[in-house]
Amino acid sequence: MSRDNIICGLDIGTSNTRAVIAQIRSDQEKPQVLGVGQTLSFGLRRGIVVDIAETANSIKQAIEEAEKAANVSIESALVNIGGNHITCRFSKGVVAVSRADGEISEEDKDRAIKAAKTIPIPQNRELLHVIPRHFTVDEEKFIKDPVGMSGVRLEADTLLIEGSTPFIKNLTKSLHEAEIGIDNLVLSNLASAKAVLSKRQKELGVLVLDFGGGTTGFTVFEEGDIVHACVLPIGGSHITNDLAIGLRTSVDVAEKLKTEYGSALPEEVGKKEIIDLAKLGGEEEEVSRKYVAEIIQARLGEIFDLANRELKRIDRQGLLPAGVILVGGGAKIPGVAEMAKQELKLPTQIGFPVNIEGILNRIDDPAFSTVIGLVLWGIKGSGFKAPRSRGFSGFGSGVSKIQRWLKAFMP
Repeated sequence: MSRDNIICGLDIGTSNTRAVIAQIRSDQEKPQVLGVGQTLSFGLRRGIVVDIAETANSIKQAIEEAEKAANVSIESALVNIGGNHITCRFSKGVVAVSRADGEISEEDKDRAIKAAKTIPIPQNRELLHVIPRHFTVDEEKFIKDPVGMSGVRLEADTLLIEGSTPFIKNLTKSLHEAEIGIDNLVLSNLASAKAVLSKRQKELGVLVLDFGGGTTGFTVFEEGDIVHACVLPIGGSHITNDLAIGLRTSVDVAEKLKTEYGSALPEEVGKKEIIDLAKLGGEEEEVSRKYVAEIIQARLGEIFDLANRELKRIDRQGLLPAGVILVGGGAKIPGVAEMAKQELKLPTQIGFPVNIEGILNRIDDPAFSTVIGLVLWGIKGSGFKAPRSRGFSGFGSGVSKIQRWLKAFMP
């Protein structure tokens, strides 16, 4: 088995850490999953590392489980990054076409994209992605690929995604502690969108809501371009905490309540439905399932309210024909799609990873969207090898800086 054909995606989340090892073969169009690893996460809060040693231990456990299943050893992975420190902004880069005959080359395209990221960035911020949206050749706008066209002036319209340097360094140190190198850092939102969206959905206009443990990813596409990306500061763990407080029970029991008896639609739950907490490991106490659903609905309503505010801010409220795609662990709560449809006033469905083969019974799950997206990101436009600062990512300089910074601590 050629090492060049092996790709590892590593999703380090607030609640769970997941690793997927896949192989790409020349006679197959889709990557084949060889091994899957999953463990509870410790050391993260709202997508941000707060304990390097605990995070490293979670990474090791997930990677080792995937390695054992795949029977391969992994030295590096494509890794997600999230947290509400993520911000995005638009930027334009303008260059003169270099060839005398005016034909635009790949080099001209790259120079225009590079010019778009030459903007002042605060010292405590790091550029994660430079995503080309479209190009303008002289006066002709909204061109997807200008290579081969003729013109004098080329302009690149890009979306810049930035993160906090201290948080990025802490994540990188955790991976270093776990002895895992970074092939690329990819925003969780972008990875999950890549795993579940079709080209048609991106063209029509679609919102992807990725319910994580501590945060919810928010990404909007329209006419094939990414329109907006951000991270909402509420996730599935907030629902669990609400249940623990409201029912005066432990967090572990509250999590079981959410996953086994939860619902986003209390009006569809019978008033006489009773849950015995003793069966879930709690004290001998009975609670109303309808009350549990009311607590869940209240917190989900807050998430959807934040999503509506973001849609209104970018003038897309109720205006996305392909609707909303829900992914992440929170997407598995019964009734959440119906509630999202009511609250966001858009068609809604649960998203599942596509364009992947192998151990489908392990990965056919909305919670695996991010990690599968990382695997797909690794093969995009770069043959079999996972890219190091290739494709749409502008993270190469950031990784180099962090690697140099880490060497100062190494013997």
